[in-house]
Formats: sequence, structure tokens, C-alpha cells
Amino acid sequence: MTQSNKNYFRSIVFTKYTLVVLCVAIIVSVLPKGRTFKYEFDKGKPWMHQNLNAPFDFAIEKSKEEIDLEKNKINKNALPYFQLDQTLSQEIQTQFEREFYILWKQKYLNENKLAKNKYSAIVKEKLTAVLAIGIMANEHASIKKTNANEFYLLNGNQASLSEPNSHYTIANAYQVLHQQLSEIKSTDTTIIFSALQNALSENIIYDETLSIKINNDALVNISTYEGMVGQGDLIIENGTMVDEAKFRVLESLKNEYDRRLGVLGNKYLVVLGQTLLVSLIITLLMVFLSMFRKDIYADLRKMFLILSIVTGMLLVLSWALRLNLPSLYFIPYCIVPIIIRVIFDTRLALYIHLLVVVLAGFFVPNGYEFIFLQLTAGMVAINSIKNLLRRSQFLISAILIYATYVIGYIGISIIHEGSFIPIDWDHLLWFLVSVILSLVAYPVIYAFEKLFGITTEVTLMEYTNINNKLLRELSYKAPGTFQHSLQVANLAEAAIFKIGGNALLVRAGALYHDIGKMETPEFFIENQQRGINPHDDLAYEVSAKIIIRHVYAGIEIASKNRLPSEIIDFIRTHHGNTRVDYFYQSFLKNYPEKSINENVFRYPGPIPFAKEQAVLMLADSVEAASRSLKEPSEQTISELVERIIDYKINQQQFINSDISFKEIYIIKQLFKEMLMSMYHIRMGYQIENS
Repeated sequence: MTQSNKNYFRSIVFTKYTLVVLCVAIIVSVLPKGRTFKYEFDKGKPWMHQNLNAPFDFAIEKSKEEIDLEKNKINKNALPYFQLDQTLSQEIQTQFEREFYILWKQKYLNENKLAKNKYSAIVKEKLTAVLAIGIMANEHASIKKTNANEFYLLNGNQASLSEPNSHYTIANAYQVLHQQLSEIKSTDTTIIFSALQNALSENIIYDETLSIKINNDALVNISTYEGMVGQGDLIIENGTMVDEAKFRVLESLKNEYDRRLGVLGNKYLVVLGQTLLVSLIITLLMVFLSMFRKDIYADLRKMFLILSIVTGMLLVLSWALRLNLPSLYFIPYCIVPIIIRVIFDTRLALYIHLLVVVLAGFFVPNGYEFIFLQLTAGMVAINSIKNLLRRSQFLISAILIYATYVIGYIGISIIHEGSFIPIDWDHLLWFLVSVILSLVAYPVIYAFEKLFGITTEVTLMEYTNINNKLLRELSYKAPGTFQHSLQVANLAEAAIFKIGGNALLVRAGALYHDIGKMETPEFFIENQQRGINPHDDLAYEVSAKIIIRHVYAGIEIASKNRLPSEIIDFIRTHHGNTRVDYFYQSFLKNYPEKSINENVFRYPGPIPFAKEQAVLMLADSVEAASRSLKEPSEQTISELVERIIDYKINQQQFINSDISFKEIYIIKQLFKEMLMSMYHIRMGYQIENS
């Protein structure tokens, strides 16, 4: 290794570990600081830890149900407030006088003033007494809603409890005044009664603002605590069942721990503990990558992408914890395994999801419940898109994730409560929000593809569509090559399904591996018509050069059309560094006396460096060779497959690809079956005589 290569390698290593340290620092800096409650407990299960004594004084919190019950009771029994409005009483008096004088003047003009004043004084005295008792609406709605049928009456600054029966309605007030004033021996009472009818109105008015304020004050003043636990008091003994009362005391202690974040313990030691935990998780991830995904470990872009996803998810969690949101389950945790699965693979997605969820479990309430729900939902998310062949699988995956959340939450709740009634069904809404947000993974994946130059299965689906512009062009210019590519794609895809691998990737690679033949399609036998072969007029070296040229041309065309590098790698490697044997052997046969550089007849390589590339090489060679069979039969096909694949092995074309002899044997058998099916050959069999 040269000095420049050593310096480059050192810079890569330095950058890689700088990213790791930066990732740990960011995560630790945003996590909540302070001691956390170290005990796990569940209602209806025994206390599995040592005897627990109160570390400090704390109040026992009422349950949410108890507080809601008190609030409902206050709302149900809240009495309305009414005002005996003196201003309205004066307006009623004034209105009576106005009506009475108008009617008197219409009848007597300006005569009988003494009588007018006399009658007016008598009525005002009676009316004042009635208004002092008060006139209110009949069956006011604010009173009807209370069972007590009572209300508070404010007269000035004095409030007294009263009932509707203690006051007049307009009809009752008129009736009482009519009876009292009927004793006046005069025909002028008709004027008095007419004026009263026009003047009487309510002077006891509902005070909605005051009623609501007093009711809200009562709700605010509800105590959320009942009882105290003193420091050193025994809370629960080992083996004791955690019943409802014990559960509330333990929950109160846990909540008090949360409220005292930053107060209890040494803050710097807490940061040290968090640093150790986060460092351990990130280190485990790095070890996994270095052992099982060396390609990712060596690629800074992919490393940065993975660390960014992990850090981003934990940043969102920390943000949610700081905001004290009503539920943490609305956060789309499943977006992490979905993105990692689509961009990389199933095993890495599960491993990263496991690490992220386990780390988050240290900082969220009900850590065990959280870890269980998120792990199961993440597993379903990964399995539901194991083979991403259709975009609709994202929607199907979302439905399955939601069903997993619902089933898991209801199961845990039944274990805790022993009943369906106390289950908080609002959580189902939060799960739904989380699942809907998980669908954001699709545009996020697209953004990551563009930012980091990564090819996902979503992109591969688009490239395997035979209506793709480049494939349509291939079908027009080189129809024989196009049909050959389709057959190779079917063989290679079936083989990868059988032995395991990325089926979409190998299909895409197979469809594009020969696009370089579009440059000179007539020089390839599958595109030749009427027996015209332009190689007949060329030297063997020139013919070999033209054939080999399709690899270079394919790379150029693919690059020009911005095909992903993963697909271009199939173009580079599908012939490895093998020879163009037909022209090489023809040269040796016809010019035995001449010496020739063998590399003139050899493909440039590289040889396949992935299992999918090795499978494509085998499928391509076998399919092309099978076209030369004049009378295909079970025997000739079997011999051809064995000969072609053994030749590739002898040429050491698979030493850099992760493919085993067992897998090659499976591929041989599969290719034989598929080729015989293509050529409509029935496998031989014998009938045993019994």
C-alpha cells in the first residue's frame, strides 16, 4: 500500500469515527437529564424487587378516573347564579308610569290630575313590593339541568340560595297585582291593568359569566392528591401483589421522580450514564456492520445515512418527551425499520429497530410496554415489505402495523386491568396517527435516494417496468437481445428466489445487461435475420473487439441515462474476464502458426463481486448457449448446463462473489427444469411394476 493510499485510508477511518462520536454527542445532548425510576411493575402482578421504602416525602395522586368523576359531579351539581337587577326594576317602574300617563291622557286629557297621581302612587307601591320579590323566566334552562332545582340569587353583594317557586313569573306577578288593585272602586282600573301588562318584564336575570367562572374555579381547585407517604415509609414488600392501591402509590412515586429531573442525583453522572448507554448501542451497530455488512461499513455515505436516521428518531423522541405530549405513541417509530428495510435489507432493519427501541425504552414511561409494542409493530413492518413488488404494499403494511398496535395494546390492557372497561381507547387514535405518519417513509426514501445516491427497491421496481424508455428502445433496435434479456431475467430471478438474494436487483440487472448491443445489434446472432452474418467479412480479432465492445457501450449508455450504479455493475461483470471463445478458437484453428495476445479476446472484467451478479452471469451464459441446441432434449440441456456452469467455475469467475457450491448445484437443477419447460420437453420417468 502506497503512502497516499495509507493517508486516504486513515482519513476515511478518522471521518467514520468522527461521525460516530458526533452521533453519540448529539443524542446524549438532547436526551432528558435526571435520574429515572429503575423499577418495572404491573397492576395485578407481584412486586419482583426488594422491599421498597419511600426515598422522600410525596403525595399520592388520584387516578384519572377519580378526578374525572369529581369533575362530572361538580358539573352536574353546579348551581346557576341569577341577579336581582335593580336597574331593571327601576326601568319597569318608569315604563309603567309612561304607559299609565299616556293612557290617562288619552281618556281624560289634563283633567283629574289628583286622581291620576293617587292611583299612580298606589300602583307603584304594590309594584315595588312585587319587584322586590323578583320576576323571572318560567323554567329557566340553567335550572332545569340541575336535580336540586335551586339557584343562587345575587341582590347587590349578597348571595342567597333560592328556588323558582319563591319568585314570580310575569303571569303570576300580573295576577297578584290585578287581585290587589281590583279593590279600587273606580272604572279607571282598566287603564292601570293595561299599563301594567305593557310594563311588566323580568328583573331576575341569569348571570352566565359568573356561573361559568365559579364552576371553573371549582374544577381548578379539585385536589389531585389524596394522602401522603413519608420518607422511609414502607411502600411495598417483595412478592406482594400490586393491587389498585399499591399501583397508585408506585405510580405517584414514579411521577415524582419525573418531576424532580435534574434535582435528584449528580447531573454530570447522569450524563455519563447516558453516554455509556448510547455509546454501547452505537458501538453494537458499528460491530454489526463491520462483521455482516462490510459494504455499508466501508461506504461513508451509507454510514452517514444510517447514523442520521438513528439520531433523527431519537431527536424526535426527546422532543416529544420535553413537550410532555399526551401520548408518545403518535411518533412513527416504524418509519425507521421501513426506511432501512427498503434501502438496505431485512436483517439490518430489524437490528437497528431493536437498538433504537431498546435505547428509547430507558427514557419513556412504561418502558416494557413501549418496547413490546414497538418491536412487534416493527417486525410486522419489516415482514410486510419483505419483497417489495408493488407500491400498494406500503398501504397494506400500514394496515398490518395498526392491527398489531391495537391487538398488542388491548392485550396488555386486559392483563393490567382484568377488564375491557378501564381501557383508554384514545390510544387507538394515537396509534392511527403514528401509522399514517409512517407513510411519510415513501417520500423520505425518495429524498434519501437522491441525497445519498442509493438505489432502493422502489426505484428498482420502476426500472424493471418493460415500458421504461431505455427498454423500449432496446426492443426496437435489438428485438432479439430484448427477448434474450427477458429470458435471462426470468432465469436469474427464479434462481435468486430459490437460493436467497435481491430478486428485484437481479431482474433489473438482467434486463439492462446487454443494452450495449443497441450500438451494433446486427453483429449479435440473436438479432441477425435471413442468415446474414457481418462477422463473415471481418478478422477474428475485429469481431472479438466488436463483441467485447458491447460491455463498454452498455456502461456508456447506462451512465448517459443515469441508471443506478448497482445496475451498471451487472453490465460490467456479466461476462467477467472470460474469453470470447468462438473467435479465439477459430483464430487458433485457422492460424496455428501465428502468435496472438489472448487479452485481445478477453472481456475486461471485473468478475462478479456479488451473488446476484454471479447468478446473472450463469443465467446469461446458459440461456445464450441453449439457443444453439439443434435438437433440445433432457440430456442435451442437462449436459449444456453442466458444461457452461463448470466452465465458469474453472475460469474462477465466482471467487469474489458470495455464492456456495450448494447454491450453484441448486441453480443447475433449476436452470435444467426451466429450460426444458421453455423448450416443452417432458422429463423422463419410469413406471415400476408392482
